[in-house]
Amino acid sequence: MNTSGDRLKALLREVHLSASDFAKNRGVTPQHVNNWFKRGVPMGRLNEIAELLCISSRWLRTGEGPKHPPANFLLEGPDTRKGLPSTREGSGKYLTGPACPPEKIDVEIDLHPSFTSTERIRVSLHTLQTLTVNPDRALGAYMVDNSMIDIIQQGATLAIDRGRTQIIDGEIYAVEHDGMLRIKYLYNRPGGGLRMRSHNAGEHPDEYLTHEQRFEQNFQILGWVFWWSTLNNRRPPVPLDEHLLGWEGSKSEPEVGI
Repeated sequence: MNTSGDRLKALLREVHLSASDFAKNRGVTPQHVNNWFKRGVPMGRLNEIAELLCISSRWLRTGEGPKHPPANFLLEGPDTRKGLPSTREGSGKYLTGPACPPEKIDVEIDLHPSFTSTERIRVSLHTLQTLTVNPDRALGAYMVDNSMIDIIQQGATLAIDRGRTQIIDGEIYAVEHDGMLRIKYLYNRPGGGLRMRSHNAGEHPDEYLTHEQRFEQNFQILGWVFWWSTLNNRRPPVPLDEHLLGWEGSKSEPEVGI
C-alpha cells in the first residue's frame, strides 16, 4: 500500500464496509470515495476519517508510524477535537481518558431464536459504530447450509442488522422463509416481488417470489448481514498421523540452527 487511498480501501475492507455505504456515512458520493482510492485522501478529510476508523492520521497520510494512536495522547492545536490528532506535529500532553476507543471492545448480541444455544456472539463495537449499526438491533446467527460457499462457509458466524430491511439489489440479507432461516442475495422485482440468489448457484438455483407469495409463504426480511467469520475448509491433504508425528517431534527435538 503506497498511498493513503490504498490504505483507506484496505481499512474499509477490514470492516466489511462498501465504498457506497462509506460515502453515505460521510455525506459524499461514491465517486468521491473512488477518487480518494485513486488519488489519495484529501488533506481536509484526513483527521475526520482517521477519527472514524480509529487510526493515526499520520499513518493514513504517509504509512509511517503506528497505525493506531497512543491511547492517552492528544496533540494540542486550535482545531483539535478530543481523539482527533492535529495535522501540526509538536508538543502534546497526556489525558486521563483515552484519545481513541480501544481497538478491541466487543458487544455481545443474542442469537436468532432458531438456534437453541444460549451462547451469545461477540462483535467489535468499532465495527458497529463504523457501520452505524445500533447494538440493540444486531442479531447473531450461524450459516446453516452451503448456499453461500466460497464467501460464507457453512457453520460461519453471522451478524445481522435488523434496522436495515429495505432491499438494496445484490446485498446479503437474512430472511425467514416458512419458518426457515436463510441467507441470500436479494433483488427487487416488479410488483413487489423479489429474487433470491445463492453464491453457490450450481446447487441452489435462483428463486423468485411474487408479492402475494411473500405473504403466503410467511417471508420476512430479518435484516442486512453486515459481518461474518469464515474458516478455510480446504485443508491441505496432509495425513493426520504424519502431521501429529511432526508436531510431537518438533516439541521433543527442537531444530538447532547452524
